[in-house]
Amino acid sequence: MAPVYRSKPDALQALFARRRVVIGVIHLPALPGSPEYRGADIEALAAIALEDARRYARGGVHGLIVENHGDIPFAKPGDLGPETAAVMAVIGDRVRRDVGLPLGVNVLANGARHALAVAQAAGAGFVRVNQWANAYVANEGILEGPAAAATRYRAWLRAGRVRVFADVHVKHGAHAIVADRSLGELTRDLEFFDADAVIVTGQRTGDGVEGEELTTVRGATQLPLLVGSGVGEANVGAILGVADGVIVASALKEEGVWWTPVSEAKVRAFMAVVEGSAPR
Repeated sequence: MAPVYRSKPDALQALFARRRVVIGVIHLPALPGSPEYRGADIEALAAIALEDARRYARGGVHGLIVENHGDIPFAKPGDLGPETAAVMAVIGDRVRRDVGLPLGVNVLANGARHALAVAQAAGAGFVRVNQWANAYVANEGILEGPAAAATRYRAWLRAGRVRVFADVHVKHGAHAIVADRSLGELTRDLEFFDADAVIVTGQRTGDGVEGEELTTVRGATQLPLLVGSGVGEANVGAILGVADGVIVASALKEEGVWWTPVSEAKVRAFMAVVEGSAPR
């Protein structure tokens, strides 16, 4: 397979100093400006995030992502206000300083430039962008890939150290717009547009990834590959036989749903399975 972009240092090695990684997601509560926000101050919001971060860290994960999942229904990028980035930057900085783990940022929905601003302010090492190239029909409407604008904004910020983890066939959407392009080609599009890692997911938060889809994406790119949904103790060993890492949240929450607190016991049990599985 001919390369579509020049080779670059492995993003996972650079950020985590290891080949296989587990990244825990901190689902932030409703933030200022979102429908469910009820006036909690920054100290209260940060305390919730810090407790989840500490449970993940004590359980042994290798990195974290802060995500504004409590801001449902999510706004399209052009409708995101500066208050979202401001609050996430403060919380992200506190989380990073407190637990000392590599940190990522995901601003929903598809707020690539907001995420880069947060990452630069909070000292985070990467951003997750759910639609980096091409376009799809999301819950929020049609979302277009922001790679061109986002990479220029990153350069303007002098934030070249911030890597981009990009989804392919991201969950919560339909991909009919690009149905004439194969999954392999869509994956290569991410690499062509300078992503640093590729994420594959199931249909919804917590849904698993089909094995054929995972192997197709793996065969289409030399970039690090992560699975971003549906990962649990029962399948993480098999997944890490193909992928380079996992992004996990719901399976490690107290009731197995995204809106409950992280369970340190579940994190420890999950990481025991990860560490016990044979490396590729």
